[in-house]
Amino acid sequence: MIFSENSRVWIYQADKQLSDTETTALQQQLNSFTTGWTAHNSQLKAKAEIRYNRFIILIVDESQAGASGCSIDKSVNYMKQIEQQFGINLFDRFNLAYRSGNEVISVPRHTFEALLANKTINTNTIVFNNMVQNLADLKTKWEVPFKDSWHIQLFGSLVTQ
Repeated sequence: MIFSENSRVWIYQADKQLSDTETTALQQQLNSFTTGWTAHNSQLKAKAEIRYNRFIILIVDESQAGASGCSIDKSVNYMKQIEQQFGINLFDRFNLAYRSGNEVISVPRHTFEALLANKTINTNTIVFNNMVQNLADLKTKWEVPFKDSWHIQLFGSLVTQ
């Protein structure tokens, strides 16, 4: 399936990395969910991806049918079930992810701030902007240097040049 660049995107970040086995099982479940995901009895053109064994990305191309409040509620409730099943937290927005070499690490906000203060994370460190809203932004604005993300607005005072 081809999805429009304007397709809506929701990103859920797990507080820990899933194993390959867990990721495979979860992807199968997400495929089943998106296949049956509807809005007002209309099938949504939707898919789910798991990236880096940590990020669940739901994508809906609304050119076929728009995601409604009820359909979004279905996805949120489904993600809460996933949390329980896999023992992960997907809704902690103060859990921040960044790259360290080829590894993706997520840490609580206070740890992120400490890593900035001790220069483990700097303005060139790749961070994840889980607030992107469409497929085009997912491709270009999701993994970005700290200096080009919303993170700089919140944590910029902790960065020394």
